[in-house]
Amino acid sequence: MQIAVIGCGAMGGLYSAYLSQENNVTVIDTNKKTIAAIQNDGIEVMEPDGTTATYHPNAATTTEGMDPVDLVIIFVKSTTTKRALHDDANLIGPNTYLLTLQNGGGHEKVLSEFVQRDHIIVGTTQHNAARNGDGKVRHGGSGLTVIGPLGFDVEALAPVVETFNSCGIETRADRDVQRLIWNKLFTNVSASALTALFQMPLGYIVDNPNAWTLCERLIREAVKVAAAAGYTFEVNEKINEVRNVCEASPQGVTSIQSDIAAGRRTEVDTITGFVVDTAYTLGVSVPCHWFVRNAVHAFEGRGAFGLDTK
Repeated sequence: MQIAVIGCGAMGGLYSAYLSQENNVTVIDTNKKTIAAIQNDGIEVMEPDGTTATYHPNAATTTEGMDPVDLVIIFVKSTTTKRALHDDANLIGPNTYLLTLQNGGGHEKVLSEFVQRDHIIVGTTQHNAARNGDGKVRHGGSGLTVIGPLGFDVEALAPVVETFNSCGIETRADRDVQRLIWNKLFTNVSASALTALFQMPLGYIVDNPNAWTLCERLIREAVKVAAAAGYTFEVNEKINEVRNVCEASPQGVTSIQSDIAAGRRTEVDTITGFVVDTAYTLGVSVPCHWFVRNAVHAFEGRGAFGLDTK
């Protein structure tokens, strides 16, 4: 299969490495140092047990002169998805599928500007990884990758599922993948969002009574919106799951927390914003989520006043 991976952060690097074992894979990124390192030495993946292996996908900073591929996997931040697909549009032909494994929800809105709904695949993954340097990835843990179709039959995803599984990425297709995306959102729109506002690790959210009260309220609002969208969850079960995540990683620093600390734009619009927008469409009141989204954007804007954002 001809595959292009747009974005060579930790997850883009991990998937590029694994899929290159049996496919013609090209990873695209604007970071010249990262791409040069992959071109020269490949991608080194350190597994959870400390062993390492090196993989050799193609790598480029531009898609100029490249032909359309079978599958484009998007691993850039949601804030740059549209620009990245516009810049790399020559990868997209009439038979190209676009797959998003990005955090949050609603990514199909942007993808539909480039392909028809019957060529959009949405998904979620339990893999986690971190950059270990240019061309180096530390694989934190494995898990199931679930993908699902928009506007076409789930059986059509069999070639993608087979390709992923053959390369060591445990994958299944599920027509109800949107439910899994909602399920993954609950931690991100509650505890993770609050770590950004408080600039404190996950343990603080569960240990501080006021922070945990807010966290519970955010979970309850999100569960209510999910139910209105047709996905029912037991609210106390979701609350306990989020608590367990915080307690298991008390010093855990989330990506949105790091973005705020570094003065970068966040992905809040496809995480908390996804809940807010869905709630608005369905007539559900979510005042806490509305506040969090706007508060995060307010923090992002501090740099315009010349304030130290770190």
